[in-house]
Amino acid sequence: VQQLVGKFIQVGPDGSRVKGEFYMQKPGRVRFEYDPPSPVEIIADGQSVVVRDRKLATQDVYPLSQTPLRFLLSDRIDLMRDTNVVAIRADDVYVTVIIEERQALIGTSRLMMMLGAKDYQLKQWTITDPQGYDTTVAVSNLDATKRPDPGLFRIDYTRFAQ
Repeated sequence: VQQLVGKFIQVGPDGSRVKGEFYMQKPGRVRFEYDPPSPVEIIADGQSVVVRDRKLATQDVYPLSQTPLRFLLSDRIDLMRDTNVVAIRADDVYVTVIIEERQALIGTSRLMMMLGAKDYQLKQWTITDPQGYDTTVAVSNLDATKRPDPGLFRIDYTRFAQ
């Protein structure tokens, strides 16, 4: 799937739930728009990922290549060559792939992707950070026929700059 639009629910390490809409255009581009009252939006433009807080007027920028999103947004990924797969499980409902990544100074993080067993479409993922905290995102109401507006993925690197 090269493009995808849908809804998401995110469950944080503390059990908090937020939801919103997302727009994806492979390779490398995604936008998560969180529903109010959350002031957060996350945008990846193919090079960087920005976590923007509209309420605090802050914007944190990370290289896409240093985030687990790169696996989800890659055009093609060879699981055996490009990642460290630690488990693959399948049942009648899901195929689950768990990838582990060790980074010097940061620690070990993990990405668990759950794909539909029949259509292999991504249904949810869980990121475990180096401290062991899980954040899970489940997607629904997926539409692969809508082409997102390219402007959704533009990052203003000067925005909120002091």
